Amino acid sequence: MKGLSIKQDSILKFIRDFIDDKDYPPSIRDIQIGCDISSTSVVDYNLKGLETKGFIKRDREVSRGIELMDGGKRRSRTVNVPIIGTIAAGQPIPVPSMDNVDFDNFFEATDDMTRGRENVFALKVRGTSMIDALVNDGDIVILEQTSAADDGDMVAAWLVNENEATLKKFYREGDRVRLQPCNSTMKPIFTAANNVEIQGRVLATVGRRD
Repeated sequence: MKGLSIKQDSILKFIRDFIDDKDYPPSIRDIQIGCDISSTSVVDYNLKGLETKGFIKRDREVSRGIELMDGGKRRSRTVNVPIIGTIAAGQPIPVPSMDNVDFDNFFEATDDMTRGRENVFALKVRGTSMIDALVNDGDIVILEQTSAADDGDMVAAWLVNENEATLKKFYREGDRVRLQPCNSTMKPIFTAANNVEIQGRVLATVGRRD
């Protein structure tokens, strides 16, 4: 690209491809490995050059704080979302309360993932009951904290009597609720409407990150 060194052009292309593929920006270490660069300091030097030339914007207090600049518009700004625990996409299991969040455990999400919402949190998925909705074991789901849901929403539902939570699609059926898995081998959970409390509505899913 005009005005860029070969290395800067390679880094910029890598950042674009990485964001297109994963929906969040790469870290400096990702760029070092992906572009076969000798050290992170060389990456940092070239990122400064890209920022000076207006191709990217950086937040140095965030490990993935790189935004691509497109016609002066910001793209893929990251925000920290607390990971509060694990939720079952299968049989219900307990999940931590938002009152007991470990705020040292964060997932860096883009604005597109959070859809601009402020009250968001993340959970790691355990189980395979939502695989037909492209939610797999080990994935991270980002949710908006809410007590309301529409039919067909994927939600984190708290089963009051069982003292357990599960990740399912939500449907009202008269005086009961159907919590529907997205896996043809699994049966739905039917329970009284007053036994279900919505804890969050899924905004986005991110593939497992081991």
